Amino acid sequence: MRNTAIFKDKIFLAHDPGSTHIESPGRIKRIYEILNKGENREYFIEPEIIPVSKEKLLYNHTENLVNQVAATSGKLYSVLDADTCTSGESYNAACHAVGAVVGAMDLIFNKSVDNGFGLVRPPGHHAEKNRSMGFCLFNNIAIAAQHARKKYGIKRIFIVDWDVHHGNGTQNAFYETDEVFYLSIHQYPLYPGTGSLRETGSGKGQGYTLNIPLPGGQGDMEYANIFNTVVKPVCREYRPELILVSAGFDTYIDDGISAMRVTGDGFAYMTRVLVNLAEELCDGRIFFSLEGGYNFSGMEEGVFATLCELAGIKEKNEMNKKMDYTFISSLAEEKGIHPAIEMVREVAKKYWKM
Repeated sequence: MRNTAIFKDKIFLAHDPGSTHIESPGRIKRIYEILNKGENREYFIEPEIIPVSKEKLLYNHTENLVNQVAATSGKLYSVLDADTCTSGESYNAACHAVGAVVGAMDLIFNKSVDNGFGLVRPPGHHAEKNRSMGFCLFNNIAIAAQHARKKYGIKRIFIVDWDVHHGNGTQNAFYETDEVFYLSIHQYPLYPGTGSLRETGSGKGQGYTLNIPLPGGQGDMEYANIFNTVVKPVCREYRPELILVSAGFDTYIDDGISAMRVTGDGFAYMTRVLVNLAEELCDGRIFFSLEGGYNFSGMEEGVFATLCELAGIKEKNEMNKKMDYTFISSLAEEKGIHPAIEMVREVAKKYWKM
């Protein structure tokens, strides 16, 4: 068993973009209820979340954007973008979400915990330096990376984004540096329209952005293939000091927002690969932050599969009862030919040994 921290707080249920909005508090409400059961609480550490100061938000965002979001505080309803809305507690929730990921970095680097998962809302990977968009107010993962760089002098951070949508905000935050490698697996074309094979970084960052655009219909086998034949070799060659994961569960087989077919077993395998890479390369330092996922059953299945792998839970319990461990282990052998994956490999070969 590992010392795995989960970051959850009732403030994340208070962020309410509207009764008809799919990024609703219900996405995590049932997950919280299950984790609050006595037998499940024993598996995890639950640190206090301290909301961040404006200074930390400026690590990745302009003062104008921070002020714009802060101005929504206390207001019943505000619109920041065509699909990004806030309620009176949204700014507070966003500051707590960033506080969770920043606090996680401190706990991980101080060896107080082995790894962690931020079960936070609002999500973050679409938020640009000067714009909230795509349900995201501030870019949680990007600020976590900036905090690790500034406070702990980290020079190589590997970010994996498996949300079904491309994380334009995270990509753009690090597009010109070799100190953060951004790898995104997403359905393409889909919102926000970025994340093509041609986007590989610029300047010192050339080759340190790797997009894996998929046409839709891919499931556990194809995602395992990607992790076996692309993620593993690239990560090993890059040799990160920290791995961060934008964990979206909208690739779930029954999530109506995408055409992907990933199950809890697939999420478990992807997590297992990344945890093993972290233990091999960077003293186990790995942290997941919640992004999308709009099928409530899929959210539960995916989040709990991820948490069980993070913590190293093997015995059957309420959280992993649907997991097929024999099948998950068999995914390590998946390396079949897939046209979209072969195209990615050809791009990656320009910069990395494949």
